[in-house]
Amino acid sequence: MSLAIFSVGGRSPVPNSRCLLESQLERKTRSLCQMVSFFTRIIVYDVMVMARLLTFDFHVYMGDVRAVDKINCLTCHVQKKHRYDMGRPLPPLNALRAFEAAGRHESFSRAAEELSVSHSAISRHVRGLEDRLGVALFRDLPRGLELSQAGRSYLLRVTAALDLISDATEELGETPEGQITISSEPLFARKVLLPRLARFYDQFPDVEVRVEASDALADVERYEADLALRFAFRGTLDAPSDLISDTPLYVYAAPGLRPQGWSDPAEVLNYRRYKDRESEVWQRWGRLAGLDDGIIPEERWRMGTNLAIEAAVQGHGVYLGGAECAVNDCQAGRLEPCFDIGLREGAMRLVQGTQIRRRKAVRAFREWFLDETADLRGWPCSEG
Repeated sequence: MSLAIFSVGGRSPVPNSRCLLESQLERKTRSLCQMVSFFTRIIVYDVMVMARLLTFDFHVYMGDVRAVDKINCLTCHVQKKHRYDMGRPLPPLNALRAFEAAGRHESFSRAAEELSVSHSAISRHVRGLEDRLGVALFRDLPRGLELSQAGRSYLLRVTAALDLISDATEELGETPEGQITISSEPLFARKVLLPRLARFYDQFPDVEVRVEASDALADVERYEADLALRFAFRGTLDAPSDLISDTPLYVYAAPGLRPQGWSDPAEVLNYRRYKDRESEVWQRWGRLAGLDDGIIPEERWRMGTNLAIEAAVQGHGVYLGGAECAVNDCQAGRLEPCFDIGLREGAMRLVQGTQIRRRKAVRAFREWFLDETADLRGWPCSEG
C-alpha cells in the first residue's frame, strides 16, 4: 500500500518517491504474473491437445471406442479450465479440405472431382495455403506431383483433424445418415450385395449407399471407398478386414453342356474355362484336382468377371467361381456343379483399412452386412 505525507497548513499531499517506486514495481510484477499465467495456459492447452491426438489415434487404431469417448469427455473438461481468449491462427477451411484431398490422391484433378470443384480452385487453395505457411507442400514432377516431406507430415495431422470434425458433427445426430461408398467385385455386387441392399435401406433410410463395381481394389487408405469387398487368398491381404464369405470355388456348367455327365476333372480341358476372380484360381483348382499346372492356362479365354458366369449359363464353357454367386443359378436349373471339388484357399472379405471407420453410417453398414451374410460363412465343402 503506497503512503502519502501531508504538509502542515492543509496543502495538497506530496507523494513519497519511495512509494512511487513500490507502486510501479507492484504493477510490473502483476503484469509479469499475468503474462506467465497466460502463456502457461497456452502451453498446457497445446500439450493437452497433443496428448489427446496421440492417445486418440492409439485407441482408434485399437478399436477401443469407450476409451475414445472418455478421452473426449476429459479433454472437454480440461479445455474449459484452460480456455484462453486468443484467436487460433487457422488457415481457411476450404484450403485445408483442398489440400487434404489433393494430398490423399496426390492429384489436383482427382481432388477436384471429389470435392466437385474445378482443378484451378484446388490449385489456388493449395498455393494460397503454401504461401500462408511459408513451406512447399507438394513437389512438381514430370508426370503429376507428390507430397513434400513437410506436406506428408502436415497431411497426417490435417486428415486427423478433419476426421475429428466430421465425427463430432455426425455424433450430434441420433441416427446414421450421409453417403457411404462400397467398392466391390462386379459379380459379387450383382449377385450378393445388391439383392440385399433393399433391407439395409429399410433399416437406415437416411444412408445413401454408393456401389462402385470394379475388379481393382479401392485404396481405402486414401478414402477412395469407405469399405471394399474383395476376394483374397490366405496371407495376401495386409489391411484389416472382416470375413464375409468362405464358400468354396467350384466348377459349374450349363446342364446341357455335357449330357453324359462329368467324371474326370481333366474333362474341363475340352471346354472354354471362365472365372470370376482376377487371380490364378484355375491353376490352384487344377492342383487340387490332381492336374498339372501347365494344363490349365487362364489367359486364353479371359472375359470380364461380370460376364463369366453368363457365358457358362449360355453354354459357352465351364465356370469356376464362388458358390455364393452361383447358388441362385443352380437353384433355377441354369447351372450345375461339375465336380465335388471345392477350392477353399481364399475368401471374400470386407476391407476396412488400417484406421477403423468411426462414422455411424459406415459402422451401421458393416454390422448389417456381417449379419446379412452370416449364412455364407462356414459352408461345407460338399455343397455346390
